[in-house]
Amino acid sequence: MATESADGMSSHMRGLTVTTITAVAGIGAAFVSNAVASGATDTLALLVVLAAIFVQLPLLRGIGILDDDFSGKDYLYISFMTFALWFVSWGILLTAGA
Repeated sequence: MATESADGMSSHMRGLTVTTITAVAGIGAAFVSNAVASGATDTLALLVVLAAIFVQLPLLRGIGILDDDFSGKDYLYISFMTFALWFVSWGILLTAGA
């Protein structure tokens, strides 16, 4: 196909893969934050979400998605999506035990 990149992954599949990985990382970070943090004001939870963001970069590079075409906007997207899903999921987990 003419729309496929050199590695054989179309732009749609690249976007879908990045979105799925960021969503899973954000939700996973929420569960880890819930397990290690003592409450909503514990800064350890913020370190967990930052680690989840930084772990994704080598993972995306390893599967061939993170290449020279990635711009600052793409890094911002990865960071925002991971943070947003972590924030919502951890908020639900915090209120579920209340």
